[in-house]
Amino acid sequence: MLEILTQKLTKVFDRLAGKGKLNEGDIDEALRQVRLALLEADVNFKVVKEFLSKVKERALGSEVRHSLTPAQQVIKIVNEELIDILGKEPSCLAPASHLPSIVLLVGLQGSGKTTTAVKLAVQLKHTGQHPLLVAADTRRPAAVEQLKLLGEQQGISVYCEDSKATLTTICQHGIKEAKEAGLTWVIVDTQGRLHIDEAMMAELADTKSTAKPSEVLLTVDAMTGQDAVRVAQEFHSRIGLTGLILTKMDGDARGGAALSVRFVTGVPIKFMGTGEKMDALESFYPDRLASRILGMGDMLTLIERAEKSFDQQQAKKLKKKMHTTGFDLGDLLAQMRQIQNMGSLGQLIEMVPGFSKFGSYLSDQEGEKRLKRVEAIIFSMTLEERHNPAIINGSRRRRIARGSGTTPRDVNQLLSQFHQVQKLTKSLGKGKLHNMRDMPIRFGGA
Repeated sequence: MLEILTQKLTKVFDRLAGKGKLNEGDIDEALRQVRLALLEADVNFKVVKEFLSKVKERALGSEVRHSLTPAQQVIKIVNEELIDILGKEPSCLAPASHLPSIVLLVGLQGSGKTTTAVKLAVQLKHTGQHPLLVAADTRRPAAVEQLKLLGEQQGISVYCEDSKATLTTICQHGIKEAKEAGLTWVIVDTQGRLHIDEAMMAELADTKSTAKPSEVLLTVDAMTGQDAVRVAQEFHSRIGLTGLILTKMDGDARGGAALSVRFVTGVPIKFMGTGEKMDALESFYPDRLASRILGMGDMLTLIERAEKSFDQQQAKKLKKKMHTTGFDLGDLLAQMRQIQNMGSLGQLIEMVPGFSKFGSYLSDQEGEKRLKRVEAIIFSMTLEERHNPAIINGSRRRRIARGSGTTPRDVNQLLSQFHQVQKLTKSLGKGKLHNMRDMPIRFGGA
């Protein structure tokens, strides 16, 4: 997500930090580099111009001149102005005064509406709400079946009718069913449509007038760049949007749409799609995204993901085991899988402050290869070997290597690194860990 922009801005600010006191020329050159980085990331030109104007005005003021750490003060200004462009405060879903609350999802074909509808329903379900999905995309082949299948997998009800029914009729009937069932939210998955199609935009306007949704959310494909801004402007002017959902944020290293679309349209971003899994929908926090863009991490989102992904009962059992029989390779495998549930390595890395600089070294591709290699090695062991790795001799190592498609050296390396983890867990269990340098750096080789 915005990886290229983050790397370029980090280089600019690193050079600035090496200068000590800053003069106007230093700031002008830094802002010139920031401007190029933003434009290359596909940020709208008007947004870049407004942003740099505000940053320069403040950077040449007394708050930087009189600062003991002028470079840090410039970064602080950039961060604050980024947050301002992104919307200052997070914007939540607005429930209706009378249940059920209705969300009308709109957008172009291929922008991710159907999967986003399910992700949104999953998020509502996790907060104790009772959503109903309404399959109102009757024109795209298999759209209704896709929604029914995804809804069934997540335990969420889906309302659908035959393909001859109109969007307005399906919405009315779906809302009626939700009321009778006592459900709290209705999420309508509409057909993808071009903003220049008069008849289809009129259909949306009629449906909005009839259904009276509390939210009209546009799904915006972050990979479409400047087009995303134009589409959002047109949809907002024609039907009146209440929010935006940026989809495919994990698929575009530029992602300038995120910095442009809210500023140009004035419509708040409410969610970001960050992966293919059904829980890969994040509430949008302007301050957190600004922090990620500047390579400053996003520990709050990381903690929230960990709380969702880690089984508390399993954690208690693991803690008890550390006090008694000790941490074994089976436990390691279980922990690795829970970490994988939090998202891709690339996403996790960008949330840790300072780690964006090592993005190329800790790449998704290389990191995933290491994890798969570790998994393969552990799966090739017997239960006895996982529980007591000390019994693994030369012949066992060769057998494990053959079974996992690795080498005896890979097996040796894993066992050596696992021995470090065992020492660490014993220290944790006894409350003796005081120094983070005791932590092993990685598994699975260099």
